[in-house]
Amino acid sequence: MRCKTSIVVLVLLAAAAAQVVPLTGVVRDGTGAAVAGATVTVKTPRGVAEARTDDAGSFRLDGVAAPLEVAITKEGFSAARVRWNGAPLEVRMVPAHTENITVTAERTAVPLEDAAADVVLLSSDKIASTAAVTVDDALRQVPGFSLFRRSGSRVANPTAQGATLRGLGASGASRALVLRDGIPLNDPFGGWVYWQRVPLVALERAEVLRGGASHLYGSGALSGVVELLTARPRDDVFALDLSLGNEFTADGQLLASVRFGKWRATLAGDYFQTDGYILVDATERGAVDTPANTKDESALLTIERRLGSNGRVFATGGFFGEYRHNGTPLQTNRTAIGEGVLGADFDTRAGGFVLRAYGSGQRYNQTFSAIAPDRATEALTRLQRVPAEQLGGSAQWTKAFGQKHLVVAGFDAREMQGDSDELAISGGIATRQLDAGGTARSFGFYAQDMMQLHPRLTLTLGARGDFWRNTDGFSASRPLVPPGPATVTDFPGRSESAFSPSAALLLRASQRWSLTASAYRAFRAPTLNELYRGFRMGNILTLANEDLRAERLTGAEAGARFSSGRFSGGATFFWAEINRPVANVTLSVTPALITRQRQNLGQTRAAGFEVQGQAQVSEHFTLDAGYIFSDPTVTSFAADPALIGLDVPQVPRHTFTFQARYSRPRWTLAAQGRALSSQFDDDQNLLPLDRFFTLDAFACWRAEEHTELYLAAENVFGQRYQVGRTPVVTLGPPVLVRGGIRFRLARAR
Repeated sequence: MRCKTSIVVLVLLAAAAAQVVPLTGVVRDGTGAAVAGATVTVKTPRGVAEARTDDAGSFRLDGVAAPLEVAITKEGFSAARVRWNGAPLEVRMVPAHTENITVTAERTAVPLEDAAADVVLLSSDKIASTAAVTVDDALRQVPGFSLFRRSGSRVANPTAQGATLRGLGASGASRALVLRDGIPLNDPFGGWVYWQRVPLVALERAEVLRGGASHLYGSGALSGVVELLTARPRDDVFALDLSLGNEFTADGQLLASVRFGKWRATLAGDYFQTDGYILVDATERGAVDTPANTKDESALLTIERRLGSNGRVFATGGFFGEYRHNGTPLQTNRTAIGEGVLGADFDTRAGGFVLRAYGSGQRYNQTFSAIAPDRATEALTRLQRVPAEQLGGSAQWTKAFGQKHLVVAGFDAREMQGDSDELAISGGIATRQLDAGGTARSFGFYAQDMMQLHPRLTLTLGARGDFWRNTDGFSASRPLVPPGPATVTDFPGRSESAFSPSAALLLRASQRWSLTASAYRAFRAPTLNELYRGFRMGNILTLANEDLRAERLTGAEAGARFSSGRFSGGATFFWAEINRPVANVTLSVTPALITRQRQNLGQTRAAGFEVQGQAQVSEHFTLDAGYIFSDPTVTSFAADPALIGLDVPQVPRHTFTFQARYSRPRWTLAAQGRALSSQFDDDQNLLPLDRFFTLDAFACWRAEEHTELYLAAENVFGQRYQVGRTPVVTLGPPVLVRGGIRFRLARAR
């Protein structure tokens, strides 16, 4: 009897020694991105137990006891084996071949190492570990990415939110094309971007293609392409991200996806608001200066049906609303956008097809004021209403011919219509009604062949032809005090065309080294806003110009890339010459008013180099860093030779960024830094903006399997850097600290 008791005690002690706790963890690749669909296998006395990672790379196995050997497998990755001792696991999987990391910025999915173009990839993991609350602030990790001015979309007027790359010269209209899942986000009337239309919680990754890309994308891709790819969950998902910070900055984001047989519905939404801060420097501000603030809300609903194993058809409907105070009581703007997208992706023996049709309608209302020199008073000068609509569509075909050729060809078309309906006000009385606008129609056809000339040498040739026409252009003015007849000017229709060729070589010199070289032409057609709408910001009046012609770029670049087990990076030297760049040229300056007009400058040139690198310092610590040197200058302008040799405004010569990330299964620490050298705010180089450095910090703790708590701080050191001089000095944001919670529940289907 005593023996039996001893055996029972030993069995109980052994059971106690084997910790029966859930086996949980997360699987990531070398970039930190989640690896979905990986198989997690363990052997137990009762047999083999398996689990699959969800879209967040997470997995869970119940009823197992530590310690155990855990095997993780996934097609395209080398198998990983780790020992589990009861704590949550974080497993890094190494691609069996580095070329398994694919990008789509070149119109078709190609391995990153086979892309001759300069493509920077921001994974969802990198985006989720930044302190940024908006997409454009997250993209500032990419050297050379900037908006018109140094401020971000949290406080900047929408018309100053155009994006550019490589220091080719910023403007309110983007010199880079911004896409969400292949659909242009650039405003149809003005070319700027509403960055809050894409909730960060729904952003799967961002791809930034630096360099002219009109041979594939047409107008707008003068300096490159920013492709924002939203999540397409395979599992049923419910995710929330809620945060609150100083300046009463509140943000709530939602991602929900559920499948019903072959159907899937995915909803993404965002609500953001901030009380903001006073833009004007304390030494210059007056009684009229109030905090610039914003309130945004957006929603995207996608209904999708699977076709076979790889095909799908889908419909997406979206809404975006925004309301802003722009730094004084009388300066406000409001935007409402409704959009719809229909699409189909499918493969046949004849190749892969991608079809898209989209449309949107929007209303943009804004007020303008004149501010007294002592900034003690302001007077309303203009009420503006801008309705705009667009319709567009595209079709693309991709076909691989053996191992030698990968061909992509397609076309796209777009019609944009809008006008600016304004009331001029003086002394509180509406004195004149003004209206100006028009229609722009464009059509383009492109083709590209990626040819394998040798196992180590790839030649990519591409070309695109574009034709566009501006019609129905007009400008009307009708006096109200005293009343009088309207004066209407009808502008004749104008047409332009562009041919955009491209050639690129990729040489795999060894397993670790690759060399690239490319040359291309690119262009950007002027927007309806630039052609027909004048505006006033502060004490600067900018006039429209209906005679503007398209900007044309000729560029070339050469680079080298290196990749090893723990380090990857590259350097690229670039040269670009822009003929007829659209710029705001100063016509006159008085103490009360600076008058400028949009004009085609003769020529500008930007030459420089960029360096990017990523190091896996240890299993848990990664470091990304990038630097760009750009020296854009005016090289020709017959109308005002005094500008020749001056710097292109809004471009720093030196930009340095870095992101350091330390991640464990239960917590993550990260820091992001950005340093910019001085730059000029005007074409005459009379208004310099000082250099600055900012540091952001992020800390996240995984409280349990589905919940994370985080703390994010932007501009930790409170650097009050200069954003603009109009000539009043305006400043970038002060410290913003947010605390938040993330909840994510996924069910494999």
